[in-house]
Amino acid sequence: MKTNLLDFNLAQLTDHFAAMGEKTFRAKQIMRWMHQMGEDDFDAMTDIAKTLRAKLQASAEVRVPSLMAAQEASDGTRKWLLDVGTGNGVETVFIPEDDRGTLCVSSQVGCALECTFCSTGRQGFNRNLSTAEIIGQLWWANKAMGVTPKNERVISNVVMMGMGEPLANFDNVVSALQIMLDDHAYGLSRRRVTLSTSGLVPQIDRLSAACPVALAVSLHAPNDAIRDQIVPINKKYPLSELMAACRRYLEFAPRDFITFEYVMLDGVNDRPEHARQLLQLVRDVPCKFNLIPFNPFPNSGYGRSSNNAIRAFREILQDAGVVVTVRKTRGDDIDAACGQLAGQVMDKTRRQEKWIRIAESGSE
Repeated sequence: MKTNLLDFNLAQLTDHFAAMGEKTFRAKQIMRWMHQMGEDDFDAMTDIAKTLRAKLQASAEVRVPSLMAAQEASDGTRKWLLDVGTGNGVETVFIPEDDRGTLCVSSQVGCALECTFCSTGRQGFNRNLSTAEIIGQLWWANKAMGVTPKNERVISNVVMMGMGEPLANFDNVVSALQIMLDDHAYGLSRRRVTLSTSGLVPQIDRLSAACPVALAVSLHAPNDAIRDQIVPINKKYPLSELMAACRRYLEFAPRDFITFEYVMLDGVNDRPEHARQLLQLVRDVPCKFNLIPFNPFPNSGYGRSSNNAIRAFREILQDAGVVVTVRKTRGDDIDAACGQLAGQVMDKTRRQEKWIRIAESGSE
């Protein structure tokens, strides 16, 4: 079987060429061809010696996921379903904004954490994505989106907020992050790459040492009682441990704050007393809040908070001096909004069957 060179960050690719008996500078050349120029044909890499090109053709490949489906929303958001084999597909979303173009990248086929308000979590879990399958989403989207009239890449930011929990696929995600940051590949700033986690505390500490990018935490609750119900990983890593991990991470982070993501669920976590509890929870953590109106999906069991409830919640946080944004819903007409990514998951957990039974019975 041929070696997929997209699986390697620069250090790994350098080792690979050394093992082949080749000069190590070849790794930087190949990285530039693969990632900066989007080339997957070794014969087209014209500054590589013909003898090496022949060796690579025989033993290696640049293989990205193939396209299964593409959609474009009325607001310009684009979503691609990419084939990762054995009946599985992952979704990648591009979100255009005035000052940047953001790609939302998946890290797993499905998700094992089962946050109750997330459509991805309802699909169950199949497996982790390889480094090539993660970075292949950026590779593929870059070719699809092209460059601006100023010859700049349309994709300027990456968020690891697609399908899956990135820190549950730690090694492959970190390798992909290193490729995103590498000047011989995509050359993104650490400030322009954000990883979102539901709160795997030991892995947050590992990330701070391995590849500290901007950190977003899917908080969604002001206390352990609510979070235990809607974000089950909280039972293993409760809020006191998570806040401590956030404080430790800030010593290494490229930004001097943590972003807390907070999905607004009607009657569940959106009351004024919840906002006041949040202020107490994060009092020692420099942060900003991103309030996310819930994006409904069939049989979710939740409703979206009213505009008045969101406004009142935001004002309580803002009056206390906390920076707050309310995420504009993007791409919901093609199910590309936050929490709506479902992909195509050959579920090993049989979770989809469970949620169908719950919907039919009307109770959990």
